[in-house]
Parts: sequence; C-alpha cells; structure tokens
Amino acid sequence: MNLIDYPISRRTFVGSLAAALASLWFPPTRLQAAEQAALRKTIPGSGESLPVIGLGTSRTFDTGDETALRDLAEVLRAFFASGGELIDSSPMYGESERVIGALLERIGRPQRLFAATKVWTDGEQAGIRQMEDSRQKWGIERFDLMQIHNLRDWRVHLKTLHAWKAQGKIRYTGITTSHGRDHRELEQILSQEKLDFVQFSYNIEDRDAERRLLPLAAERGMAVLVNRPYQRGELFRKVKGKPLPDWAAEIDCSSWGQFFLKFIVSHPAVTCAIPATAKLHHMRDNMAAGFGRLPDAAMRRRMVDYYTAL
Repeated sequence: MNLIDYPISRRTFVGSLAAALASLWFPPTRLQAAEQAALRKTIPGSGESLPVIGLGTSRTFDTGDETALRDLAEVLRAFFASGGELIDSSPMYGESERVIGALLERIGRPQRLFAATKVWTDGEQAGIRQMEDSRQKWGIERFDLMQIHNLRDWRVHLKTLHAWKAQGKIRYTGITTSHGRDHRELEQILSQEKLDFVQFSYNIEDRDAERRLLPLAAERGMAVLVNRPYQRGELFRKVKGKPLPDWAAEIDCSSWGQFFLKFIVSHPAVTCAIPATAKLHHMRDNMAAGFGRLPDAAMRRRMVDYYTAL
C-alpha cells in the first residue's frame, strides 16, 4: 500500500500556549483527555469504534538499521500516546511486519492495538502459511483485520478469511487496492461479497472514490480505510510555500498535513486514514488531525476550491 513520507517541511505549529505544550507531547491529564478526546468512527458491521487516524507502514518500517529502529520506536510511542490504535501492514512491505513486532516488544505492547495486515500471495495453503507467518512476526495471538492485498487471488483467500473469522482466528475481513488500480473490479466485489472493511486511495486531489466506492461501502455497511492520503507527497509539493487559509482555524487545523487528513476523515463513509511516516514531528502532526472539529459539507467544498485554485 501505500504511503511514502517525503521530507517536505510542513507549516510549523503557531499560536496558543496549549498548542505549544501539545507539541512537547506530554501525556494528557485525565481532564485534558476528556476535553480533547481523539475523534472516533464506528465500524458499521459491529458498532466498535476506531480513532480516525491510524498508521501505515509501507516503506517507512522496512528497515534493519538500529538508528532507524530507535526513531521508529519514538514514532510508535507518539502514535499510542495520542490515542492511536490501528496499524496497517503487509508481507509486501519487506521487513515491516518483523519491525512492528520488534518495536511493540521494545516499547511495551499497548492495551489498545488494532492489528491489520494483508495476505499477498497465490493459493490457499500459501495464503494460510503467509498469514500465520505474519502473526508470528507481529507477536500477537490474532489479527483484528486481515485483508486481501490488491485483490490478489481474492476468491481463494476470501473463503479462508470467512472460515478464520467464524473460527475466531481473525475479527474482521477486508480487501484492498491502491492508487486507483482495479477500482472497477473492486466495485464488483463490494457489490457481491460480504466484507467488513475495504481499503483504497482517496485524498483532496484524487477524489474518484467519491463517485462509487465510498457510497457503495456505506450502502454495504463496510468500514473504509484510506491509503495514500498525501498522494505520495504530491499534495505537499503543490502547497509548498503557499499559506494555509486563515479559516482553517475553524476546523482546528494548523498545518497542511492536518488540512489534508481532516478533509479525508470528514467524509461520512470514511472510517480511518492511514498515513505512513518515520518522522516523529510528522507523526505528531498527523495525529493532531484526529482531534478537534471536522469540516462539514460546505467546508469540504471550500477546502477543495481553495486547494484547486493554488
């Protein structure tokens, strides 16, 4: 999947003392937590809720360098400290699953972890072996969500996923695609098959999913995970050096990253966006998008118009 973290500066936090203190990332007091609870959305099929900002691991967690691992440990600490729960990975992402497991062991496993990965191979038995291998790499008893990656051999794997869910080996089933690939086939699958989650690309630049996939997911009662929320850095390249509009404060938004994420997660059909990053300051900025006010329909149109005119 998915999201590459580009080293492009975001507009720094400015303003109130509260924002300055937040940037230090002290654990919130009980009162602060109540006043600034992370935004959550409901998984349609179960009524369980998830924070609207999760974490992708494509490329960013594919490393064996010890310095990089220390940095990623801090990224994970910040993610969980701000109420993050859902981590998404795949066997396709090199060492990412092994790194997730090692880091969870290093920082201490959080009480609330929503573990999501994918099956990415051909054949029933190969898929079973791969999913078991992923579970061992993560060091968990079971995955919350198992997804079929980029529709690969989906008919075969979907039978296994349904069986595993019935047996309690996984909690939710899902299917994914990315960067607009295979949307027509994905639409057919969503129309015909029973799935708990679907994952695809959607952002303020690439709004194709608004036409059919998002309405269909809502109609079919499926939770939606959004990958590539920054269009692999293209969104930041477009706004580099451009001012964030003053009215962004109306949705508690102080950076372009938050602007882009709040646009995504404010769509009624979207459950959670999963940006990937290996940088602590980007993680803090990403997670800040999961707090405060979200844009309504009129504000979303205003955001699109402003971005398009840049």
